[in-house]
Amino acid sequence: MSTEEKNNQNTSVTEELTEENISEQRRIRREKLKKLQEAGRNPFLVERWDVNAYSQDIKDTFEEMDGKEVSIAGRMLAKRGMGKASFIDIQDYKGRIQCHVKKDVLGDEEYSWFKTYDIGDIFGVIGKVFMTQRGEITVEVSKLVLLSKSLQVLPNKWQGLKDTDVRYRQRYVDLIMNQDVKAMFIKRAAIIKEMKRVLEEDFGYLEVDTPILTTIAGGANARPFETHHNTLDLDMKLRISNELYLKRLIVGGLDRVYEMGKMFRNEGMDRNHNPEFTSMECYMAYENMEKTMEVTEQLVYQSAMKINGTPVLEYQGKQFDITPPWRRLNMADAVKEITGVDFAVIDTDEEARKAAIGYGMDEDEIRGMTRGKLIAEMFEEYCEDVPGYLDGPVFVVGHPVEISPLSKRDPEDPRITRRFEAYINGWEIANAFSELNDPIDQFERFSVQQAQLDSGEDDEAHPMDMDFVNALEVGLPPTGGLGVGIDRVIMLITNAPSIRDIILFPTMKPLDMAKKRDRKEIDLSKVKVEPLFADMVDFDMFSKSDFRAVKIKECYAVPKSKKLLQFTLNDGSGEDRTILSGIHPWYEPEELVGKTAVAITNLPPRQMMGVESNGMLCSMVYKYEGEEMLDFIMLDDKIPAGAKLY
Repeated sequence: MSTEEKNNQNTSVTEELTEENISEQRRIRREKLKKLQEAGRNPFLVERWDVNAYSQDIKDTFEEMDGKEVSIAGRMLAKRGMGKASFIDIQDYKGRIQCHVKKDVLGDEEYSWFKTYDIGDIFGVIGKVFMTQRGEITVEVSKLVLLSKSLQVLPNKWQGLKDTDVRYRQRYVDLIMNQDVKAMFIKRAAIIKEMKRVLEEDFGYLEVDTPILTTIAGGANARPFETHHNTLDLDMKLRISNELYLKRLIVGGLDRVYEMGKMFRNEGMDRNHNPEFTSMECYMAYENMEKTMEVTEQLVYQSAMKINGTPVLEYQGKQFDITPPWRRLNMADAVKEITGVDFAVIDTDEEARKAAIGYGMDEDEIRGMTRGKLIAEMFEEYCEDVPGYLDGPVFVVGHPVEISPLSKRDPEDPRITRRFEAYINGWEIANAFSELNDPIDQFERFSVQQAQLDSGEDDEAHPMDMDFVNALEVGLPPTGGLGVGIDRVIMLITNAPSIRDIILFPTMKPLDMAKKRDRKEIDLSKVKVEPLFADMVDFDMFSKSDFRAVKIKECYAVPKSKKLLQFTLNDGSGEDRTILSGIHPWYEPEELVGKTAVAITNLPPRQMMGVESNGMLCSMVYKYEGEEMLDFIMLDDKIPAGAKLY
């Protein structure tokens, strides 16, 4: 806030913006526009304005700029009238600067028009730079031209734009009202620029482009988005990875290639996942996994140094020193360290299943799993979420062949591959390997994955890609490949709490989109409910169940699950509670945030998809016309969190 603004707050404070007065102000603004147009002053006919200076540059070089004429342009965000003169604040690309508008300089007619202009209007300004008696660097306006009329009403400047849902949906307003948001995306651009510099200048990679639309969504294990090409009458998919195309280029003799761009995965959404995200993949002929470790370290380290000037990442109260070299951790060793199950002395699938069941894994869920698959499952379920265990930075190595269909086998132990995943803050930020270049082995692994896909055993298994197998038969040299989740790295470097904070336009459910099912009145004659339980329950035992009202603070779809939603709840205890519930077929996360629900809070914790669920949220289930239906129990919002069911 400028000095003059502080001394004139009584003329600046905006009344609370209600729907009624917003509508009225919008009507008035349209009337003002009509008057401008009738007077031959239509701002929307203006095509350009010569800009030769920016706000922050003027302030930074005031001694040089003092007394010089500048031409600036930007949006008016404050207006303080004082008789025959006014102060306004103009916000441009680099910040805000105060401007002094005087009636005797502009003239009576121009000043009269100026008094009708609104907060949010965009101007071109010409004037000389000076400093006021109170020390405020200011432009003394000699010419002011309305370049665009704002017909909408910006949020109250004292309260700002704080609703995160509105901020993400209307990023254009967010960027206007929150300068730290603009700074965040300028940092994002700088990080991407530095990463490209490291790849090209330090390691000699060539940037290339590969298809986004493809008939086979390969290179990763994930569900793709599907579309249709009308002219070819061909079903197509949006890419989930660009790996297989980039390796084809290595076959063709482009020895070092990379691509940074959008990938698309039709999976859950949460603070770390957006269905449309930015990934970088790079491939280096005649190199291996160890070299890609070096590339990974330098990408993150040099980007952090460029933006923050320090190798110590400060993220949400934690610190991570990313100075190379990073620690290495074998996946089977991690499982042994956390669970005590030692796969080094387990040779058969049967022994592995027995050990896993003995530790507590569900017998039905792991039926048919191999030793390698169980190592990966136990790592994911029991190691990944141990607080601080994978804060890193750390390279997890020793991935089983069963979960690594594109990586080279380890010559010392063919049951595992020459692969690593890089973790910081418990997040996987990179995945890399010494690339599998044996076409026979690749075909056999694809065949196993395709069989799992066809049988429905794993709907994220890798499909067969015979053209890629053919490329390997032509000959792929020894190659080191790397994929980096750019968005997660940017989150860590910029201390952003959610992936939505570093994506300009994150995926959002449209406000007018119908809910998953219309909960209109139903025909009760078509409802079928389960018979009431005949067995009596001991009253003392039942009374031990602790039913509480809970407020839903956050709700996310669990990645790789079609049913589970993950809730962060206020249960009245002062500490957040996490509960997973399989109601995603009936409800979207966005429609539940802020609601009051019922939870049983004293059930033993359960591991679900690698997340500890502490309790159970209550719903009502029944069948309607033969289809299972579910209604999530929601209470009056006036009921406080922690209120006990009596």
